[in-house]
Amino acid sequence: MPAVTAPEEQHGTRNRVARSILDHGPSTAAELALRLELTQAAVRRHLDTLVADGVVEPREKRVYGARRRGRPAKMFALTDCGRDAFDQAYDDLAVDALRWIEQSAGGGEKGRAAVAAFARARLAAQAEGYRGAVESAAPGRRTEALAGALSADGYAATARSAPVGEQLCQHHCPVAHAAERYPQLCEAETEVFSQLLGTHVQRLATIAHGDGVCTTFIPKTGHQAGQTDTAVEKTDHRITKTTTASASTAGRNPE
Repeated sequence: MPAVTAPEEQHGTRNRVARSILDHGPSTAAELALRLELTQAAVRRHLDTLVADGVVEPREKRVYGARRRGRPAKMFALTDCGRDAFDQAYDDLAVDALRWIEQSAGGGEKGRAAVAAFARARLAAQAEGYRGAVESAAPGRRTEALAGALSADGYAATARSAPVGEQLCQHHCPVAHAAERYPQLCEAETEVFSQLLGTHVQRLATIAHGDGVCTTFIPKTGHQAGQTDTAVEKTDHRITKTTTASASTAGRNPE
């Protein structure tokens, strides 16, 4: 085996840093250092290079509740350029195909409806591959099971607890550029999540609209379901009372 040169090793570590942000969403230097078992100083050097190359961008970390002394930790998120390096080679083809469907249906409202029908059919077929994993999971683990199935398809998804429910986070979207032009893809995906999990869900943020992570809220079921909308609205003013998200309801993602 040929010896690995210092520049090659540095490049490989930078790729690990970028990949970690892809898999886990916007992250601080401290979080990256902990995940990658590197020093914060080393991580910051790689982040400086990635920022200079346009692969990641710094953001101010959103603080909830009382603000502590000192400046909030800076988050680093992938840019569109950074995402282009991960599995988005077919975006142009996808956009061209959707444009052809839209124009062939006559454009306007009919064209948008045709794209929506295609998106629903595509996501319905994709959901069949997830159904077994979700339905075989315990009721309290179904969001986690769906996250695992999505991750196997390249969405780098995680499930985490949230006030009065859970959040399904997709840290990568293979069709983000196409979804930016055709939000019907996001809307169809939200509908499929609702069907698979057997409850209404609310899309809070999407990568296609500039957020660091696609975030979907899944309320608790049972006797608390009737209280969910009010409780969630008090927790986060960005959540609307609609059960199916659209492009207009996608807010900034909580980081």
